[in-house]
Amino acid sequence: MAYWFCLNHHAVEGPEGCAYKDRLGPYDTEEEAAHALEKVKERNEDWDNDPNWND
Repeated sequence: MAYWFCLNHHAVEGPEGCAYKDRLGPYDTEEEAAHALEKVKERNEDWDNDPNWND
């Protein structure tokens, strides 16, 4: 089963959740989905500090 993180409700959802446009995922586990916003923050910081993206 796949899991998503709902950006409207700040909750983990299964496939029957909110519209896909309002969710992050899919993730393999509920735990991964629960930490979706942390992963987004990490990726944004990595991109902000990547010399290939900063001219």
